[in-house]
Amino acid sequence: MISRWLAVAAFGTLVGLGYAVLARPAKPEVVLGAYVTSLNGRDGGQRRNAETCLKKLNGTVIEAGETFSFNQIVGTWSRDAGYAKAPVSYGGQLIPFWGGGVCQTSSTVYNAALLAGLPIVQRHKHHFAPGYVAAGRDAAVAYPNIDLQFLNDTGAPIEVRGRVQGDTLLVELIEPRPLHRPVRIAQRMMQERRPMTLRTGSGPTVKQRNPGKVGSQVATYRLWPDREELLSVDSYPVMHRILESR
Repeated sequence: MISRWLAVAAFGTLVGLGYAVLARPAKPEVVLGAYVTSLNGRDGGQRRNAETCLKKLNGTVIEAGETFSFNQIVGTWSRDAGYAKAPVSYGGQLIPFWGGGVCQTSSTVYNAALLAGLPIVQRHKHHFAPGYVAAGRDAAVAYPNIDLQFLNDTGAPIEVRGRVQGDTLLVELIEPRPLHRPVRIAQRMMQERRPMTLRTGSGPTVKQRNPGKVGSQVATYRLWPDREELLSVDSYPVMHRILESR
């Protein structure tokens, strides 16, 4: 009986069973920017939609000098593309719509790009501030016109990697070489309004139609060692809590 064995020799050569194969050295990888958001409190449709578009983004390579477009990669949010109807904010109310929850993924990508020090080409805020990121750090998308775009100005390819781990959604921007871009994100709250509780009808409370959201005006900055970059000044109206009574 012949016992099989494989041993890793010096210089990355695999030796065994009378032959040798030259092993390819692992490619160097550097996390240029990464961000995590929580899926806690998201319903099944929102989680499904966030993960569906994340799978389309995962493995995307942004070549040097190329502009990343979220909508170009993800495409439309239809049932045929694997999306579900899930709550979205519209006209001050939460209504079911195809692709509800996709903006959590785009917002996570946006923050990874901010921390990577990449120039933002296009970014839009939500009408009401979402709960999965701080106000002013969200990135709304709606195919085809409301997009998230940023430029790869690093001189090397960047790979987008994304995955869901338990109740967290992670996005990493990977580069093959070290690139030191020490940046921090800072915010200044300029105004804040707390929601009121409003009731419809005069009978006992039947259900909560709207949970309410804080209204605010916030300035967001990217801080470099030698300068301060104003990213946005965003205003979000207050969304009052509505209890439905009969």
